[in-house]
Amino acid sequence: MNWHVSNELPTVTEYCELRVAVGLSAMDTIAADEALPRSLHAVTVRDEGRLVAMGRVVGDGLHVQIVDIAVASEAQGQGLSRIVMEDIMSFVATLPTCTLVNLFADVDWLYGKFGFVVPDHAVGMTLERR
Repeated sequence: MNWHVSNELPTVTEYCELRVAVGLSAMDTIAADEALPRSLHAVTVRDEGRLVAMGRVVGDGLHVQIVDIAVASEAQGQGLSRIVMEDIMSFVATLPTCTLVNLFADVDWLYGKFGFVVPDHAVGMTLERR
């Protein structure tokens, strides 16, 4: 494959489509259109122009969250999640050391490699809205 890695945002359509394709929750296109430009950092990986992997950092610089790590099924197992996370962690390294960086993940095999741990002193919570 001929990967092209950039710090450009995905289009709203490809963002929404890749999320659903990899089993993440569906996002409303109107909400995504407003939210994506407010990302602090984005990573996209393309194969001949087609989005095959992505990730973003959102927040205010003091509190940030790594979100939307997604790799298309046909591109999995080729190191793209590592490429995305390495780029994101390079961005995180530019933030003040007091910045709280967090993420929620379905798997921990990837994120532990980058120093993320399940804390003893905190509980991650999410508000379920339907």
